Amino acid sequence: MNNWITRGAPAAPAERTLAICRATTRFCALRGWVPVPEMPLPNGRRADILALLPDGDFAIIEVKSCARDYLSDGKWPGYREFCDRLYFAVDLEFPQHLIPADTGLVVAEGLETALLREAPAHPLAPARRKALLQRYARVAAGRLAALCDPEAHAELRAALRVE
Repeated sequence: MNNWITRGAPAAPAERTLAICRATTRFCALRGWVPVPEMPLPNGRRADILALLPDGDFAIIEVKSCARDYLSDGKWPGYREFCDRLYFAVDLEFPQHLIPADTGLVVAEGLETALLREAPAHPLAPARRKALLQRYARVAAGRLAALCDPEAHAELRAALRVE
């Protein structure tokens, strides 16, 4: 496969992260999952991708661009509280043996992805699911509204900062 990561010099971690996120978002869409990137969670953290699955379950997909990125981030175990399934998405260069066996694994190359390991289920409590669904809907609808009318969104943000 032709891939910008394999041509020439290795890509910077930020570029690799962006490429993995794009491929993973497509991975979600192809499976009927509805991804929201950079999703703020109730605990103040931000999931790389929170996807609503066709059966109403939630999956969090944590994107890792390199071993250093993974090893320096100890936040991901706390994401289990806000999803039914937890995945990691990496590229072909990533040392896959680092990814815990009790998580799913998606590997990206360019815009293509492969699910190497399904994530085990750990169902959310009904009250948490409802609260997460409402948060998901508000964030997604707010982002859609901002895309539809960016000027109004900018004015609203400016007004909220003043008050």
